[in-house]
Amino acid sequence: MSKKAAFVISLDFELYWGWRDVCNLDSCRERLLRSRSAVSRLLELFDRYGIHATWATVGFLFFRNRDELLRGLPSTRPQYRNEEFSPYSDLERAGCDEAEDRVRYGASIIEEILRTPNQEIGTHTFSHYYCLEKGQDEDAFRSDLRAAVRAAEAWGLTLRSLAFPRNQVRSEYLQAAADLGIEIYRGTGAHWLYRERQSSDESIVRRAMRLLDSYLNISGHQTVQLDGLRQEPPIDIPGSRFLGRFRPLLKTLEPLRVKRICSGLDFAAENGHVYHLWLHPEDLALDQEENFAALEAALRRFATLRGRTGMESLNMGEVAARLLERRQAQVENAMAAETCR
Repeated sequence: MSKKAAFVISLDFELYWGWRDVCNLDSCRERLLRSRSAVSRLLELFDRYGIHATWATVGFLFFRNRDELLRGLPSTRPQYRNEEFSPYSDLERAGCDEAEDRVRYGASIIEEILRTPNQEIGTHTFSHYYCLEKGQDEDAFRSDLRAAVRAAEAWGLTLRSLAFPRNQVRSEYLQAAADLGIEIYRGTGAHWLYRERQSSDESIVRRAMRLLDSYLNISGHQTVQLDGLRQEPPIDIPGSRFLGRFRPLLKTLEPLRVKRICSGLDFAAENGHVYHLWLHPEDLALDQEENFAALEAALRRFATLRGRTGMESLNMGEVAARLLERRQAQVENAMAAETCR
């Protein structure tokens, strides 16, 4: 396998299904509607810079109308103790189709992603499933992910990559994901600031430290070597940095946010590592000029590193394919050596 560094970008594509339990629709409607133009700008930017990206998509968004969505629901659903976590009660408020309800349906956006070269559709689970919250279990997770797989198959797509909602990675559920064809997932990295936990265990201090870490190097660059990743599915390719959003009150610190990302890319390129940037399109929807200026600065730095060091752009599925091909080659070489003895 090449020792060249790699730049991986993954996006959590959710629309209302990722926001419904943290804000009411009236307060986030404009952001969600404007995220549609943000997706178009992202795709244009990715195409211009030759970026391969994974769009981890909530399964609800694959459906073109309410009847299709209702027919695609999983047989077993999570029974969260906190009922606000369950999106199923919102289905009765969903419009008939995307023309009527542009915050709960996303088929036209998926079509736009698929028309752009080098973009992978992954999964963000079917229902924006929370693996660490009380009341859910592995059977419900398996049923949820199976529904996501079926929804993608109706589009002729095979899901290979997974981003856990709220980054609630649960190691006990990884085999269920592998059984359903998932080859790679975005892990949380080693630093305590980013370790997975349920919502009730989150703290103001940890959130504040993560915000500070987006401007100053507190947690390190969180890069990994491809050779150091496990070579059987599901493969963990941890996130290095969350892009976040422009904050008007911290406008004077914006150069530090950009520098934080670019220095991580430099480190990865110098050491032959993987740098995994992840983001929410919805976070870029407001203050688009400032948000896209920060992202494009990172992409320009990558373009420079690609020309100077050969750093590659890979989506998550392509990382998995390389590692699994290498594993298969090792097995075949071992068998050939054994045959020659």
